Amino acid sequence: MKKPRNLSNLKIFDLLTQADLEQIEQMAIMTNTWPKNSLIQTPESKSDGLFFVLEGMIRLSKSNTAGKQYTVGILGPGSIYGEISSLSFGTNGNYMETIEETHICTIHKAQFEQFLNTHPEFSWKLLEELSNRLLDRDEVLEKLALSDLRGKVLFFLTKLSKKFGVEENGYQKIDLPLTHQELANMIGATRESVSLVLQELSNDGVIITGRKKIIVKEDMARELMETYQ
Repeated sequence: MKKPRNLSNLKIFDLLTQADLEQIEQMAIMTNTWPKNSLIQTPESKSDGLFFVLEGMIRLSKSNTAGKQYTVGILGPGSIYGEISSLSFGTNGNYMETIEETHICTIHKAQFEQFLNTHPEFSWKLLEELSNRLLDRDEVLEKLALSDLRGKVLFFLTKLSKKFGVEENGYQKIDLPLTHQELANMIGATRESVSLVLQELSNDGVIITGRKKIIVKEDMARELMETYQ
């Protein structure tokens, strides 16, 4: 894990002036480092405060009636979770588990709310972030409900490659230490069944798999996904 970035270096703060960024930095209360696979929240607990992901990734998940967990979202660097009196980021009521070592900054809620009151353009940006997250969640729930296992695997691979992909020889390498078991956990399926689908996709030239990595041929994956629309 590389050295965590400063709070003011996150992309969500791009619109702010240097003076505003310095003010944001002063709101930081503390930064915690969570090892990979740390459970930082359950549906019964509540993240009391406002938090920014500086580095790393967090999986948001819920449980179905059979007790099987399924992913409803992934938070990466720059993502926000928690609540303030005027805004909820929709993460309470979920399991939250780190996918890799993750650095999280806690900020002063009251000071941040005062900042929003004097920076309406930034408030709109936060609302856009929240809206996009809710749209992502609804899309995930729809695909998990309506697609077969192959469709679910394709959906998550295309989504992860779009959000965390790094171009490599015409493919998109998912920049996550992603094992077959971790992908199965996201979908709510068994590792064995997911491995079979990944092997089929590899044989078809849609993906290349390696140790803890998956590389996606996006145009082929998108073409296959159209059959699940």
